[in-house]
Amino acid sequence: MSKIEIIVLNQEDAKTAEANGGDRLELVSAIAEGGLTPSYGTIKTVVKSVEIPVMVMVRPHSYSFEYHKNEWEAIKEDIKIIKELGAAGIVFGGLTEKHTVDFEILDMVLEEAQGLSITFHRAIDQTDALAAYKSLCNSPYYVERILTSGGKPTVLEGLDPLNKMLAESKKILDQPIIMPGSGLSSNNIEYIHKQLQASEYHFGSAVRINRDFRNQIDGDEIQKIKRMVN
Repeated sequence: MSKIEIIVLNQEDAKTAEANGGDRLELVSAIAEGGLTPSYGTIKTVVKSVEIPVMVMVRPHSYSFEYHKNEWEAIKEDIKIIKELGAAGIVFGGLTEKHTVDFEILDMVLEEAQGLSITFHRAIDQTDALAAYKSLCNSPYYVERILTSGGKPTVLEGLDPLNKMLAESKKILDQPIIMPGSGLSSNNIEYIHKQLQASEYHFGSAVRINRDFRNQIDGDEIQKIKRMVN
């Protein structure tokens, strides 16, 4: 049984996603900029409105995945509030100037986020994704899952590196789960699932009316996808 995670922007999205079989939510704001940290009020109303886990994006700006010391206080405060509001976890990714995983900022985030589930997001796709995944696996810093398209623009294009990452994830117990995401839809998930057999998948605009984030979530699409991956 594979789980599906749905990007949501507000309480209405969250309720619709849950009612139609979504297993987990990723809550973001500013989706046109790739997703930023949502407001206090949005986090609070969404977490209170559903029973399934809510993962909250922690991303203070959209111009890169590099974070400097002077941005840490804001990130720290966001994590603290997310924890207080009862979310299941956070979605975060930080890179160095050399486009490798920024373990220094990750260490600070993990320290602050103790007790929360952690997803390292598609910042990893701006690196050599397989090498970055191995570096995470071999580090002392544990994240629960990696949201990735295998370093390619979409999962369909990244099937080969994704298969290598999934093979790597099965070598040792407790390695971060590989959650494919980007370009997944009811049109291709059946084929992709046959290729990857991943335990989790991530969906965004594909489960919206006309595949547009300006429109509501289409519950029928979620149900159709659920049937295909199970």
